[in-house]
Amino acid sequence: MKSFIHDDFLLQSDSARELYHNHSERQPIIDYHCHLNPEYIAKDHKFDNLGQIWLEGDHYKWRAMRTNGIDEKYCTGKKTSDWEKYEKWVETVPYTMRNPLYHWTHLELKRAFGVDELLNPASGKRIYDICTAQLRTPEFSARGLMKKFNVQVVCTTDDPVDTLEHHISLKNEGFEIKVLPTWRPDKAMAVENPAEYRKYVEKLSEVSGVSISNFADLLQALRVRHDFFASVGCKLSDHGIEEFYAEDYTQAEIDGIFNKVYGDQELSKEEILKFKSAMLYEGAVMDWEKGWTQQFHYGAIRNNNSRLFRQLGADTGFDSIGDFTVAKAMSKFFNSLDNNDKLAKTIIYNLNPRDNDMIATMIGNFQDGSVAGKIQFGSGWWFLDQKTGMEAQLNSLSNLGLLSRFVGMLTDSRSFLSYPRHEYFRRILCNLIGDDVEKGLLPKSEMKFLGEMVENISYFNAKNFFKF
Repeated sequence: MKSFIHDDFLLQSDSARELYHNHSERQPIIDYHCHLNPEYIAKDHKFDNLGQIWLEGDHYKWRAMRTNGIDEKYCTGKKTSDWEKYEKWVETVPYTMRNPLYHWTHLELKRAFGVDELLNPASGKRIYDICTAQLRTPEFSARGLMKKFNVQVVCTTDDPVDTLEHHISLKNEGFEIKVLPTWRPDKAMAVENPAEYRKYVEKLSEVSGVSISNFADLLQALRVRHDFFASVGCKLSDHGIEEFYAEDYTQAEIDGIFNKVYGDQELSKEEILKFKSAMLYEGAVMDWEKGWTQQFHYGAIRNNNSRLFRQLGADTGFDSIGDFTVAKAMSKFFNSLDNNDKLAKTIIYNLNPRDNDMIATMIGNFQDGSVAGKIQFGSGWWFLDQKTGMEAQLNSLSNLGLLSRFVGMLTDSRSFLSYPRHEYFRRILCNLIGDDVEKGLLPKSEMKFLGEMVENISYFNAKNFFKF
């Protein structure tokens, strides 16, 4: 019987198979947005068992387990062993059929550990023992796994106040895989919680060496840290925003809003939006000055379950797709930067698939011929990084832009086992294009160009775009 994850998994035509196996499959991985812990890489962390590496911090799996009726103690519980959590995950896996978790699970088992068996309660202990034994060898350390998957570059997600000590350590060591920080200034914008914001500004003041008593000082402190990130090799910023902010404001208004925060006065919704607008703009200017690429991940409603947020904190699986109306604000934001000739290379990621065509057309408004694909429609993100979501994104981009200039996939993951998501994307991409060839929608005589095209989307476009 043919293995579930076989050589031609997801490849449904001869053309798809040719594109994948001859062009895309062996390209190195550039993971330009992820949430890996840089300390794990710097210290070459060893994982004790399969349950630990698979379930620690994985809110995708926790969400599925809860839906399957699994008690919270087997998801996030502190007193529950890795084995107990793994057991409950194994119980859940058969019920994830048609959820991307089913594909990811078996891809990871096959590619990381050579396990070609379906995971279910009957096979769970055997697979656990096989994988755990491998994880306890040097080849399966954090660095070992990155080398195994042919990773060239990873960009982590880092706050302006972070020390970047582990990135510096790796850089000084000359580690063969580039591990670069990414500037994520969300907390510097989060003025809606004045008490927490003041605490954050205190930290920023301390690490920057800038005494912050007004808005100009705040920007100066951020610039100091921005320069520091650049010195460590940072090439990208990233913003996790609900929506785009482009309110009209005066400098006097922003100064006044900052002072109100320190006067412990309540801010109006309008004032919060104006402050976020100013911060988003000023951050974009800093990125343009450095030649960085700015990324915008928008559209999530976070921490919907307030009871479990209080109990478990953020990033535990209680977020969902929002339905914000952002087109006009997005256009206004990019237009204001473009009018001042300060629009950096940009990637936009939506979380609501209804926005696919809007973004695919929006990016065309601000291409200026200076860089191929200067404004990018980012790959399917979070709830959309599955077959249906990726195909929808690829189709919108193809119909309304230039798929050939796309910078491709990223893991957006906290796990060292998530690199097969790149393979998943590449197979879906090659199948989509191959299907068009088979149907006569693309010329078979152009297979050489199409092969180069999937090589570029898989690897070279990102390498050249980010100048890695």
